[in-house]
Amino acid sequence: MEKQKNAVGRRKEAVTRIFISKGEGKITVNDKDYKEYFPLVYLQNQVEAPLKTIESLDKFDVKINATGGGLKGQAEAAKLGIARALLEVNAELRPALKAAGHLKRDPRGVERKKFGHKKARRSYQFSKR
Repeated sequence: MEKQKNAVGRRKEAVTRIFISKGEGKITVNDKDYKEYFPLVYLQNQVEAPLKTIESLDKFDVKINATGGGLKGQAEAAKLGIARALLEVNAELRPALKAAGHLKRDPRGVERKKFGHKKARRSYQFSKR
């Protein structure tokens, strides 16, 4: 592989653009180390998960541009994007990544607000008098 491959991952309102290339295992998110950007360990594990699945955590450099949403949404969007980028590198990785559930886009989003309610399901406070 002579040049970098890229992919997009999405989750809720979060969108991540992934650029993957051969390297020594550096993962950066918005020009910061991913352990600094995602301070919680379980979010760091989400980002590493596709690379751990194919046992190549130290073979690729990953650059992530994350926008929108919160940290958890961005971490899960990065997981999907990294898995998709790895397929661009080597299509034979599909069965392993699919079995681990890394190629599935989570379709859940925000429920719309209904009229007569404060939020999607929350009603105004009821008072008998």
